[in-house]
Amino acid sequence: MKEIALITGAAGGLGRSVANRLADSGWQLILVSRDGDRLAQAYGGEHLQVAADCSTVVGARQIIEVAKAHELLPTALAHCVGNIRLGALHRMTEADFNDCLSANLISAFHTLAAFVAGLREARCGGAAVLVSSAAARIGTPNHEAVAAAKAGVEGLVRGAAATYAAAGIRINAVAPGIMETPAAAAILATVSGREAAARQYPLPGIGSPDELAELIVWLLSQHAARVTGQVWSIDGGFSSIRPLIK
Repeated sequence: MKEIALITGAAGGLGRSVANRLADSGWQLILVSRDGDRLAQAYGGEHLQVAADCSTVVGARQIIEVAKAHELLPTALAHCVGNIRLGALHRMTEADFNDCLSANLISAFHTLAAFVAGLREARCGGAAVLVSSAAARIGTPNHEAVAAAKAGVEGLVRGAAATYAAAGIRINAVAPGIMETPAAAAILATVSGREAAARQYPLPGIGSPDELAELIVWLLSQHAARVTGQVWSIDGGFSSIRPLIK
């Protein structure tokens, strides 16, 4: 019987990389985005596609209900929803801050809650991976909003991992640096911006969503059966060591 994975933010760069890797490994996929047209453009008629807003309780529960209606129980969750809102604290608008919080933290909370509820109802174990950021682990100028949201994601991971470990539900997170995805397109739009971003990492360069997807897929697999409550950095050393100043 095929394993079943739920991928939110599946129309984005990271979500597509995770979906491709899991599909290549024989997983059955439930793909979620607020924009059903983008899902159809990305995947054609493949997989179960659900247009829903997982930053709301209703939207997150809708995803699981649609899966049930198709007699599917996802036992793996890759929550790839998120955005980047940059700007100093005193210049951040309320709308931008709320949007950042909704996309990065609130969506993670409601999606994980709905996913876990489905597993508990079925008396089944499973695994979830959420996405944090290097900015949650080390102070980075103009990242106050996204750092606050992603730090909340890391707290959510540790708390939920403790709550549900006895039920055989593993919950982890990955914390990348900047990646070549649509979410970071504005930051990497110019040659000077790209070069500056690459230089800030001890291992210089821009991360690839494929690299991060490989780690996420490993954490969802049985190879990581003894791993829960962890946040895995994949940031070129940004959050733990100083780059060499030249």
